[in-house]
Amino acid sequence: MLGRGFVDEIREIFESLPSDIQVCLFSATMPPEIIEMTDKFMKDPAKILVKNQQLTLDGIKQFYISLQEDSQKFGTLIQLYKNMVISQCMVFTNRKERVKELADKLAENKFVVSCISGDMEMSERVNVMKEFRSGSSRILISTDLLGRGIDIQQVNLIINYDLPTDTAKYIHRIGRSGRFGRKGVAINFVTPGDAQFLANLRQYYNTQIEELPLDISKIME
Repeated sequence: MLGRGFVDEIREIFESLPSDIQVCLFSATMPPEIIEMTDKFMKDPAKILVKNQQLTLDGIKQFYISLQEDSQKFGTLIQLYKNMVISQCMVFTNRKERVKELADKLAENKFVVSCISGDMEMSERVNVMKEFRSGSSRILISTDLLGRGIDIQQVNLIINYDLPTDTAKYIHRIGRSGRFGRKGVAINFVTPGDAQFLANLRQYYNTQIEELPLDISKIME
C-alpha cells in the first residue's frame, strides 16, 4: 500500500481510529515510511524483524543471462519463449514507457500480451488483471506497481527485463512465482552495468543466482 502511494490515506485511517485499539502491521520490508508510521501511531510496538538471510526464496530457481547491451534483451526474450514451456509469465521493467514499448513489440510478433502501469485508471488495471487471471493472455508486463500483493496461481516464470532499482523490490517481484506450493523460475537480464547489483542481490538474500544453462528445456520442471 505504501509503495502504491497510499501513505496519506493510511495516515488518515490511523488518525480516525480509537486510541485503545490493537494494531498489527505486517510488511515484507521495512522502508523508512513504515518505521516512521509505527513510531507515530503505535504504542511501544513489539518488533519482529527477519534477518536478510532468512528471507525465503525457497521454491524459486533463480538465473541470469549476461547480455552485452540493452538492445539484446528483446531478442533474448523471444528465444526464451520459443524454448520454454510457460503457463503464465510476468515481465518487469523499470519504466512505464518501456512497458508500452515492449507490449507493442511482442504484439507485433503475434504474442497475446497484457500490460499495466501506474498511469492507468483503476478500472483499466482491474480489467487487465481480470484478463490475465482468466488466461486470456499469458504474458503480463508491468513496472513495480505489481511487485507486491498479486497472487496468480498459474504464474511460473518471472523475467526481470530490467533489474529492479533496489534489493527490496527483487523479492517482491520474483515472489509472484513459486506460490501455492508450486515451483517457480526467475530469469534476470543482466548487462555489464548490472554486474555489481547482481552480486549485491546474492549477498543480501544469501541466495544462488546461476547463469542460465544452455539446455533450458527442463528448468521449468
